Amino acid sequence: MNTVLELLFWLSIALIVWTQLGYALALAALAALLGARKSSPADTGERPSVSLIVAAHDEQEVIAAKLRNALALDYPRQLLEVIVACDGCTDATVQRAREAGADAVLELPRGGKIRAQDAAVRAGRGEIVAFSDANALWEPDALRSLVQAFSDPTVGYACGQVGFVQAARGEGATNQEGLYWRYEMSVRSYESRLRSITAGNGAIYATRREAYIEVDPVMGHDLSFPFNMVKRGWRAVYVPSARAKEKMVPSIEGEFARKRRMMSHTWPIVLRGGMLSPRGYGLGYGLMILSHRILRYATPALHAVALVANLLLVLDGAGTLYTVTLTLQWALLVAAGVGGVVRTRPLLLARYYVLTTASPALGLWDWLRHGTSASWEAAEGTR
Repeated sequence: MNTVLELLFWLSIALIVWTQLGYALALAALAALLGARKSSPADTGERPSVSLIVAAHDEQEVIAAKLRNALALDYPRQLLEVIVACDGCTDATVQRAREAGADAVLELPRGGKIRAQDAAVRAGRGEIVAFSDANALWEPDALRSLVQAFSDPTVGYACGQVGFVQAARGEGATNQEGLYWRYEMSVRSYESRLRSITAGNGAIYATRREAYIEVDPVMGHDLSFPFNMVKRGWRAVYVPSARAKEKMVPSIEGEFARKRRMMSHTWPIVLRGGMLSPRGYGLGYGLMILSHRILRYATPALHAVALVANLLLVLDGAGTLYTVTLTLQWALLVAAGVGGVVRTRPLLLARYYVLTTASPALGLWDWLRHGTSASWEAAEGTR
């Protein structure tokens, strides 16, 4: 019995360490060894036409600033059309978008972000279709950098770098997402150089018009586009020089709620959206999906197995080593709990890790219990 428990414990720990740290180190080593390509090709000076699409639901507070930002981008105005797709807006978003100079404002019934984006793509004329959140502000050269990736004919999807700005100060500003996101962006940089990224982000990304895919409305583009592009013969790349900023949720608890909601959209993609099918991946990209996506989403289960196996080993008198590992696991959980009261950086990091690691399990529970709505609301504190 001890042998089985030990195997379960060490296998779970090894998989957690691999998906959280080992995978990134392996990518970095491979990129250095193989001399992997740069993230984007040199600027050729060619400029395709672009439809920049902003899906919006009740964004009256930020839509004018977003449009001023979009119209100030360093991109030939005659090649850029800005489309606001209003998803069942009940406030002044439509009026303010028109007043701010949008080239087209679509008034759509509430169908969710994905269906609003689909409608805007059909209405647009650009060779490249780019997408942004209503609260994301792009740097002046961001669109030019993003579009430059498509000078490589193998690229079907490109996403930029989003930097998170703390939306609050003082005790309410506890979210540690910025630290995690910097790590995540470095991993995506290596994925992009070696093959293709395994996920994007909604603040700044683009596709070729012919590569655009209409997916199930509960399946967001961030996760469903990159692997589907690969299955269709395209590359999905990360362009760190294409930069945007947006406010992040102020608190760890708010970030947990946001990730839990996101995971209720993620599980349909994983379980019935084609991610688990290796067809079209190739060995290298298949290992990337396994390491960075599937194992990451399985981490709550891996932690649970490690904890239960460790506890049983200690109760069975397996030795001092297992007492130490059990103590460390409980210390992490206790630190996360205390971090809800004592707001010091180590305790906040422990709390962030535990809550965000739990979010895939709770997102799965939410999806299985009552499904996932295609509509969305802005996360608190991000506007």
